[in-house]
Amino acid sequence: MPSAAALRVQIEAALAGRIPSALTPISRIIRQVAPTGIRNVDELLQGGFPSGAITEIVGPECSGRTSLALSFIAAMTRADKLCAWVDVLDTLHPESAAAGIDLRRLLWVRCGVPLTTDARASTRNTFTVPEKCFIPKPIKQGLHGGGFGPHPRGEVKGLSNAITGLLRPRTVEPQDAALRREPKTGEAIIKRGNAQPGKPNKKTLLAAKPWARLDQALRVTDLLLQNGGFGAIVLDMGSLMPEQILRIPLATWFRYRAAAEQKQTTILLLTQHACAKSSAGLTLRLQPGGVVQEETTVFAGIEHCVEVARERFPESAANVIPLRKPPQKQKLAHWRSRTVWTSR
Repeated sequence: MPSAAALRVQIEAALAGRIPSALTPISRIIRQVAPTGIRNVDELLQGGFPSGAITEIVGPECSGRTSLALSFIAAMTRADKLCAWVDVLDTLHPESAAAGIDLRRLLWVRCGVPLTTDARASTRNTFTVPEKCFIPKPIKQGLHGGGFGPHPRGEVKGLSNAITGLLRPRTVEPQDAALRREPKTGEAIIKRGNAQPGKPNKKTLLAAKPWARLDQALRVTDLLLQNGGFGAIVLDMGSLMPEQILRIPLATWFRYRAAAEQKQTTILLLTQHACAKSSAGLTLRLQPGGVVQEETTVFAGIEHCVEVARERFPESAANVIPLRKPPQKQKLAHWRSRTVWTSR
């Protein structure tokens, strides 16, 4: 009597023309991935970042977060996909991004930057003389006789205020951030009806706080996700303190995950501390490495270490996915960010 394995081979051979692999289901790809452009990282992640999910890139300063994100966006733009970079504190260097990214396919959102027209932007550091300064005042009888005006000591009164009135507020504003008055944590927006002479009116707001820019960035990201059409969206929060990022409710990340899965948009979060929790499909932890030198004098780049801290959809060799999540093994990879002058 033939065994079950032999019967299986005979049945598949008989149905090979009509139903290929009738008794052997083809392995199904759980989630598509997008390559990062870095070979070592792609091999570690078995293809790249998961599409339609949130990927957190966590690490301190100079750990390679921005370099990894720029490499991924460069690979996406080379595939003719539109991308967006939501810059919370306006830290993106466009010259560095232009080295590998097609800027025509990148939307750069700079939070906290005032909107000005071209005419205002060209003359924001200049001043114009009002017309009233060209109209001569009527001659008055002075102390010196002959109608030469008031006393000289009276002419200098209010001279500083007159010169300040000729300049724009941004020109006379202190350029150093330490000289400008920063609002305290307990201060709030001025309510209606509290306006007094010499104080800001009811429409005046206090200076922008870091979490005010963060709120603007979250709203912009939500709009980009709902509209769709973007292959990848980078939310750069790397310069913010962890206590500010942890103020974001978990419902926000859950909403982002649902929208990203529906629109098939890859979201990259650049932070110093993981904040998306269970909504993140992949969490990478980066650590700064040593400096790469050539001939002991030329700076050639930095070596980085990347570790998979969390993976929501790990690749499985079996067709059956267990209900209980298996324990994850430590996955490490090293990669180098090369400088432009090395030509490598």
